[in-house]
Amino acid sequence: MAARRVAVVGAGLAGLAAGLDLHDAGCEVTLYERSRLLGGRATSFVAGGHEVDNGQHVFLGCCTEFIDFVERVGMGTHLHLQERFEAVVISRSGVISRLRAGRLPAPLHMIASFAGYRHLGWNSKMRVARALAGAASAQRSSSSFGDWLAQRGQDEQALRAFWRPFFVPALNAPLDRMSAADAGFVMSTAFLANAGAARFGYSTVPLAHIAAAAAARLDFVRLETPVTGLALSARGDRALALELDGGERPQFDAVVLALPPPQLAQLLGDPARAGLSALDQYDSLPIVDVHLWHDRGSLGFDFAALLDSPIQWIFEKAPGYLCASMSAAEEYVGKPSRELIDLCWSEARALLPGLLDASLEDGAATRTPAATFMARAGTTRPGARTALDNVVVAGSWTNTGWPDTMESAVISGRSAAAAIVTQGESSVA
Repeated sequence: MAARRVAVVGAGLAGLAAGLDLHDAGCEVTLYERSRLLGGRATSFVAGGHEVDNGQHVFLGCCTEFIDFVERVGMGTHLHLQERFEAVVISRSGVISRLRAGRLPAPLHMIASFAGYRHLGWNSKMRVARALAGAASAQRSSSSFGDWLAQRGQDEQALRAFWRPFFVPALNAPLDRMSAADAGFVMSTAFLANAGAARFGYSTVPLAHIAAAAAARLDFVRLETPVTGLALSARGDRALALELDGGERPQFDAVVLALPPPQLAQLLGDPARAGLSALDQYDSLPIVDVHLWHDRGSLGFDFAALLDSPIQWIFEKAPGYLCASMSAAEEYVGKPSRELIDLCWSEARALLPGLLDASLEDGAATRTPAATFMARAGTTRPGARTALDNVVVAGSWTNTGWPDTMESAVISGRSAAAAIVTQGESSVA
């Protein structure tokens, strides 16, 4: 396609992925971001003298688009991905068990490990196995996942030791609020598709470094520049004008709006004109992460699930540095930092071997009140194209086939870029 000027509004993963593809297609890309930080909901900043992520973002082996995105910007060596799926699960009574993928092909790769999983009795194991076998029916269901599990006889032991620790963090929602269809997708894609799909991965550098590497490949990056509106330009040739805070009105041939639903609705003013009238049908859910620096060095694990704790997963980011992750954290997001630090340190000392006599050297709490967006029942998530010429949307909340995740964000950005490129090719033809 002939090179043309494109604006990308929003410097999260969706906007960055869109910008990369557009730049590679020959467009001149200008990225606008209202905050001083790159990365959107997957960023990092300095807290108490430490650079920390705004949440412990995890990807899986099946998140191929996200992995490719990081590799494209030259940061692939900073991703840690398990060679095979393995999860340490610790109970309050001190029982430690592991789930580990074996060498059999999927879906048989977890059988031996699951048989020896100490947190479930045989009856509960059979219940979980039968539910996993029904993943396809969950994807077709219109009910909540909690209701779907109840219909399949999942007892409290199964909920406590399998469904809650693995699915609440995966979808950042309580079981009775997440959709069975989304949970079915996770079951099918991560647990049943292939033996390497559920491998855990995370960045070994602060996430803002990955975002910065992506932004550096674009033509222009304007941080702390709120975009307040969108209008057709006065040129009369279908060009678009962005309205910036302060009165500037730069013109572009196409625009990618890579924003969460509330900000997108505010920018458009009348979302219905873009065919996006359902932007108010999304609920945001929070994540809280508490960073703990202690004097005991390495505890000998990458991460572990904690049962019967407000902490679902705890990660050893470095020797002496733990990150406690609390998903679907509506009960905790408004609490003071000191209270969150004390709570998580108490939980860590109670459940993790080696911390009983440890001392806390420093702590910090990070909160993302709108960490994910969940469409309400009956809401159709939009694709990239809108009813406005040369205006597309991107975001992990859009219809990518994935729940609201980093993988979904990257997929959405690439779809938005493809929509602009193909529309440009059609116009030239």
